[in-house]
Amino acid sequence: MSIEHLHAVPHLTTSLKGPLMEIESHFLDHQAEIEAWFRQQWLKTPAPFYASVDLRNSGFKLAPVDTNLFPAGFNNLNPAFMPLCIQAIQSTLEREMPKACNILLIPENHTRNMFYLENVATLRDMISNAGYAVRIGSLLPDLEDKMTIDLPSGRSVLLESIQRDEERVYLQDFDPCMVLLNNDLSAGIPEILKDIDQPILPPLELGWAKRLKSDHFGEYNAVVDEFAAMAEIDPWLINPKFRQCGKIDFMKQEGAGCLAKHVGRLLQEIQEKYDQYGLTDKPFVVVKADAGTYGMGIMMVQSVEDVMELNRKQRTKMAASKGGQSVTRVIIQEGVYSFETWGSEQAVAEPVVYMMDHYVVGGFYRVHTGRGPNENLNAPGMHFEPLAFVEPCNTPDLNKSPDANPNRFYAYGVIARLALLAAAREIAASSKN
Repeated sequence: MSIEHLHAVPHLTTSLKGPLMEIESHFLDHQAEIEAWFRQQWLKTPAPFYASVDLRNSGFKLAPVDTNLFPAGFNNLNPAFMPLCIQAIQSTLEREMPKACNILLIPENHTRNMFYLENVATLRDMISNAGYAVRIGSLLPDLEDKMTIDLPSGRSVLLESIQRDEERVYLQDFDPCMVLLNNDLSAGIPEILKDIDQPILPPLELGWAKRLKSDHFGEYNAVVDEFAAMAEIDPWLINPKFRQCGKIDFMKQEGAGCLAKHVGRLLQEIQEKYDQYGLTDKPFVVVKADAGTYGMGIMMVQSVEDVMELNRKQRTKMAASKGGQSVTRVIIQEGVYSFETWGSEQAVAEPVVYMMDHYVVGGFYRVHTGRGPNENLNAPGMHFEPLAFVEPCNTPDLNKSPDANPNRFYAYGVIARLALLAAAREIAASSKN
């Protein structure tokens, strides 16, 4: 695959059909300007090493609802395009760390989640195939030496205990040049990684111990305003409105008044946009933990009463996120319907786009047969459908309809890269603090 192909956005193909979007048409009409604009942005602010973006497509609106800087689904990508991932890794590391040779990969502390460990194995294999020595260092507190875990795919992962000598971390007979985190640090920054000499990607400050979704979507607001002015589009069509509260305690019911006030105002703002576009759907908002992942600490709200009348079970569910971390701050985000469906069951689906550096390298659909178009799909019972690719090309097919392959997925790549740019600016801001 040539380097020119790497700079193209891979166009994802699937049998999925949906509403013909004016957004897609608009992006196709402005494709040259959009790509030139992105090129300038990456020169100013380098992209993260990797990221994944959850999108929601309601036909009238296409927007990101979450950006993960420690993506954990590389095993769900179409294996046909692993060469693109490998070349993206080579391109990124040759630019950022030209002398790097040994890479220490640090995963989550999962030993029984085979889906996650398949992701670790896939990531390890991609880095190895890119020409780097890679070993997996575990933060498990009770791991004395090594642990081998056999996987359903026939592969295995070897977890090794991380050691530290002054300002360097290492494994037995392995001195890494850099550390790659695939652990979102929800439980905090481990002491063993603080103030080490080796570079760490993504930066420790971007873990959920410090990162806030409201900071990310604040950056996304600014990115979209700039992009929308260039592309001549209403920013609301690609941007979920949001608000945030101060401290909140769901179990003690402290902060409920503030939450209800912001929910009411946001629902009113969304209704005004729906009225502007002649939309008859009922607005809803998503209240979720301002830090955290794994689909925990999330509820869908259609009225102020929904917030004021939470029962104990609902409050308990909202009070804690991944790893039992207390939820003390929430973001109130505009809900975006997902009017895409998958298969004969017409299961609700949402695309997840994966990127390495500023290259779109794949994606999949998160599908849930038991959830509706205004519900969270990142929940038990979900499954993944890998997105296939057509041959990457430098331009979409302007002779086909906006909803045809590969044009629909060109739009997905644009929105995902806008969220990636917001994350890049987050990283730049954290490095200054």
